[in-house]
Amino acid sequence: MAVETEVLNELHRLRARIPELAGALAAGADGLVLAEDMPDVQPEGLAALTAAALGVGRRMVDLAARGEFRELLVRGAGGYLATYAAGPSAVLTLLADDRTNVGRLHLEGRRSGTRIAELLLAARSMDDGPVVHGGEPPAPQFRGRILGALPLRIPPQSRYEP
Repeated sequence: MAVETEVLNELHRLRARIPELAGALAAGADGLVLAEDMPDVQPEGLAALTAAALGVGRRMVDLAARGEFRELLVRGAGGYLATYAAGPSAVLTLLADDRTNVGRLHLEGRRSGTRIAELLLAARSMDDGPVVHGGEPPAPQFRGRILGALPLRIPPQSRYEP
């Protein structure tokens, strides 16, 4: 069974556990859709924005020295958008109604994020992908930068010498 099918099955199970969910999306840190169960939302656009939010979230916790990115919660007038890390290379995004129990949303979202990370890790290890000590694959990189992370811009130093 392809990993995308297994991830989609996890999204269906998640939506069955939380009836207030309006949609669920699993995407790579690069913004590409892995699996989606979102009837009323354009998944490609949301996946791209989720990847951007993931990069910003990772950068924020890094600058604030708060460890590794775990989750991001946005509340709008009509409900919640919750984003959970699903390993180093994927993210889970949930759309929930405003009457959703946020504690339950976090509990189930974290569990599903962990499950999706395990599915992706198992698929990668079956493809003989690189795995470092501890079982976590390295974060995907492009030209030496971690994908999904914002570049750090360091202003040029002044060359003026008195």
